[in-house]
Amino acid sequence: MLTYPNIDPVALALGPVQVHWYGLMYLLAFLCAWGLANYRAKQRDSWNAEMVSDLVFYGALGVVLGGRFGYVLFYEFDKFLVDPIWLFKVWTGGMSFHGGFLGVMFAMLFWCHKYKKTWFETLDFIAPCVPTGLMFGRLGNFIGGELYGRQVTDPNFALGMIFPTDPLQLIRHPSQIYQAICEGLLLFILLWWFSSKPRPRMAVSAVFLMGYGVARFVIEFFREPDADQGYILFGWMTKGQILSFPMILVGLWMIWYAYKKNVFDWGPRKNT
Repeated sequence: MLTYPNIDPVALALGPVQVHWYGLMYLLAFLCAWGLANYRAKQRDSWNAEMVSDLVFYGALGVVLGGRFGYVLFYEFDKFLVDPIWLFKVWTGGMSFHGGFLGVMFAMLFWCHKYKKTWFETLDFIAPCVPTGLMFGRLGNFIGGELYGRQVTDPNFALGMIFPTDPLQLIRHPSQIYQAICEGLLLFILLWWFSSKPRPRMAVSAVFLMGYGVARFVIEFFREPDADQGYILFGWMTKGQILSFPMILVGLWMIWYAYKKNVFDWGPRKNT
């Protein structure tokens, strides 16, 4: 069994001002996305540093606003109905990937209008830069001891861990680490490799949807469902799986459509 490192959630305290690790993970996520996007922009003659900075800024707004609104809508809507002001109490915690994903989609529409880019050209460009942010976010969950895994029945399981935030103090899967590896590191490697060569428009976005959807659907089997949600369908399907399954289906349709149309936004086969 592994020992939980029990890291202080406050990374830096300057008098009354406290900087939490979770906030630093968000900062690292945006900085990493900015650096990777700038690297990709140098390979394309229709992109520049100003466009990348604006893109990351719009994306950051989409993540934060969409993530909060999505969490309230998907997971805590009853609490919102009782206390609408709770929506703005972000310091109490609560962010949803699926909400953040939708927020980024809307933010990209505004950015595309400003720079006269097609929506999927933009999404294909930025998609490989997203998984590292997911990785940092899950590491933030781990440091905070939240969103931990399901109970491990085998006490000798090498990756089992007891989280101090668990009121039952059971040996559990460190599902945050599983997610950081699968939704973050492995998905980044896949997308970075796939997008390193010109692909038809929508193909990179399709791989992102399928890759994240599959990773999240599988890891949910190791993650403890939210106490107020439990298993929604069939006695085993969680809210996270319900929200991820459509991503897989849409991704499959998109990859088929992308190669059927065969439209290229960069490289020797670029359509003019």
